Amino acid sequence: MATSTAHIATRIPAVLMRGGTSRGPFILERDLPADALLRDKALLEIMGSPDPLQINGIGGGDPLTSKVAIIAPSERPGIDVEYLFAQVSVTQPVVDTNPNCGNMLSAVGPFAIEAGLVRPGDVETTVRIYNRNTGTSVDAVVQTPGGTVTYDGGAEIDGVPGSAAPIKLTFLDATGSKTGQLFPTGERREIIDDIVVSLVDYAMPMMLVAAADLGLAGDERPEELDLQRDLFQRLEAMRREAGRRMGLGDVSNMVVPKIGLLSGPRRADGTITSRYLVPHRTHRAHAVTGALCVAVAARSIGTVAHDVARPDDGSGTILIEHPSGKISIDLVMGEDGTVRRASLIRTARRIFEGNVILSSDAQTGAA
Repeated sequence: MATSTAHIATRIPAVLMRGGTSRGPFILERDLPADALLRDKALLEIMGSPDPLQINGIGGGDPLTSKVAIIAPSERPGIDVEYLFAQVSVTQPVVDTNPNCGNMLSAVGPFAIEAGLVRPGDVETTVRIYNRNTGTSVDAVVQTPGGTVTYDGGAEIDGVPGSAAPIKLTFLDATGSKTGQLFPTGERREIIDDIVVSLVDYAMPMMLVAAADLGLAGDERPEELDLQRDLFQRLEAMRREAGRRMGLGDVSNMVVPKIGLLSGPRRADGTITSRYLVPHRTHRAHAVTGALCVAVAARSIGTVAHDVARPDDGSGTILIEHPSGKISIDLVMGEDGTVRRASLIRTARRIFEGNVILSSDAQTGAA
């Protein structure tokens, strides 16, 4: 194990896991350099970035498979483990630890139990997780029959083939995850580049736009949207202005805020349709944190999301339609519009475990 930045182990123990609709290595913090620059250098080499195929690492050549979860035991009261998410750029030498990833979060509980950081119960185990990226807490309920994590079960999530054991995630304090406020500018709608937008921060800072205002139907396939580079250039300029207004500074090298292109539901039981940009490509399904933000916005009067969403039926369930199907959010809001909690079901899979071998350059931080 790595114990100092001067003598980094050439072999980094890692477990490759699927969390929700994302995938990446889970690594104990103690096995990475303590220095952030050296840590990021190691993560770039582990994933094989920058390279479109990530041919020299274990990344999958896509933002959804170029993610890393860094896990550590916690000394915070009421918390079991701490989770730091790192989005590793595929094509640039950039590691972004500003956002959270709720899909990768799905696998934190199982990983922590199997790493010996949390003692399992006989039926199920609640793992209390602190997300360092956002300073928020999440409870993950993991199935542990007989005191052992099981990945087998009947829960299905769109965007992942087959079924698996359910993992229930409950977000307890995700309002203002990066900005400190649900509506960082104090407005529920404003104008950027002659387009009405809502700037919302619940679990993930987002710029929400009605698809129709951009000449879109809102149910386009991701590959169809990704071909519209003029659209992405316009949205990127808008996103940078949104980041400035939200108090995030220059976001040109950051993946937050994310972008949601919203339209009305197509399904009889749907609430809203979302195309989630990450931000330079379209998500093939939907990020968990982004879904939470869209759900809260859909139930906040005055937002772009509220305008296009099906009216509240009092059930507390928000069903968001995305390119691979749907994602359901159980939302509890106060009469004053505050969010009390938000829950959803995800699944995970432990794929393989072993060591990633670093070059001498990665160990020393040499360019």
